[in-house]
Amino acid sequence: MGNNKIAVGLDIGTTKIVAMIGRKNEYGKIEVVGTGKAKSLGVKRGVVSNITQTIQSIQQAVEEAESVSGITIDNVVVGIAGQHIRSLQHSDYITRSNADEVIDDIDIENLVNQVHKLVMLPGEEIIHVLPQEFKVDSQADIKEPRGMYGGRLEANFHVVVGQVSSIRNIGRCVKSAGLDLNQITLEPLASASAVLSQEEKEAGVALIDIGGGTTDLAIFKDGIIRHTAVIPFGGNVITDDIKEGCSIIEKQAELLKIKFGSAWPGENKETEIVSIPGLRGREAKEITLKNLSKIIHARVQEIIEYVYTEIKDYGHETQKGKLIAGIVLTGGGAQLKHLRQLVEYITGMDVRIGYPNEHLAGDSDDALSSPAYATAVGLLIEGLKHEEKTEQTVQESTSQIVAETKTTTTEKLENSPKVAENPKPKMPTFLEKFTDRFKDFLDNAE
Repeated sequence: MGNNKIAVGLDIGTTKIVAMIGRKNEYGKIEVVGTGKAKSLGVKRGVVSNITQTIQSIQQAVEEAESVSGITIDNVVVGIAGQHIRSLQHSDYITRSNADEVIDDIDIENLVNQVHKLVMLPGEEIIHVLPQEFKVDSQADIKEPRGMYGGRLEANFHVVVGQVSSIRNIGRCVKSAGLDLNQITLEPLASASAVLSQEEKEAGVALIDIGGGTTDLAIFKDGIIRHTAVIPFGGNVITDDIKEGCSIIEKQAELLKIKFGSAWPGENKETEIVSIPGLRGREAKEITLKNLSKIIHARVQEIIEYVYTEIKDYGHETQKGKLIAGIVLTGGGAQLKHLRQLVEYITGMDVRIGYPNEHLAGDSDDALSSPAYATAVGLLIEGLKHEEKTEQTVQESTSQIVAETKTTTTEKLENSPKVAENPKPKMPTFLEKFTDRFKDFLDNAE
């Protein structure tokens, strides 16, 4: 059966801001009930550069989504990306006071908390700590250490770091637009939820999300995220190059890129010409499609080589780090003609375009299946997961209270040793804690 749990994904991008309202139907697919889109005026390379314009764009997108769906939006799931995001690998360990007791959530929590004590650059804060493999005493490559005995617990971590001010600015925009921040999610992780299968994540895959201002990379192997990177170039620099190279205005350059652009120069003949109307009665400009594709090819090649360097740094060329599922391209930039062939040529890896339609209900608008909406769909997926988790926690708490009410005092005393043996309640993830701390910061800043 479907449920009435509604979630809202808010994708604050460099070119567009999208608000997407959805719920799960009886088949577990996502039914999008309303989408609003506004031109993003106050964001550059994933970072808020004009608070007032960003607030107006968010309000415009939200109002459109509300009018389409007839649902009032209160809280949203927001993605964070931008050129300020970076990642690093770190190893840490704890020595347990009692090696005769099994490792539990508290031990893992203590180890994760220790990683948070790492000294970052001024103005930076750790956003996400993702355990890779654990090591208990001398036994390595352990995926799940809970329930094992051991005195020393060690782990390799993938640590994602970002500028505190940039994240707070996004939070301030959301709050000033009259919305509550329900959850913060890394945008590469959201896009991955929308376009990657579990099999690809197990086999090893690199997700390249080409947005307007940045290109996000997320590498998965053995079902675990292994590497993230944000390259501060996206579709907008290609448009700028066309504008400069052809001496035309930005609007015309963007239209040229979308309608006639190709990442492969050999595709066009010298005789293929497009005419651009002149400004205020001036003569029309004639541009050859071959020249246009040369301009696009040069910039796209640079972006892909940046990304490929990151993939090689992760260790793709080693036997252990090989990405069997290759590369998945998504984001608005992935719609560029012949991009897939160029990426295959540069990297020598299998490449496919990632569409978010796998998780969407069959009667969804075709436009939502575009790679440009991958992040928004991913944020919606994360939001619905969060709602389900919250509902489950409430139900478990209610059941526990009811059970305790029915139990007599004598039975409680008799059962007390058994209660101690039960697994401890699941610890909140760091990103959940970070969201709570961040909400407190915003409330106190008012």
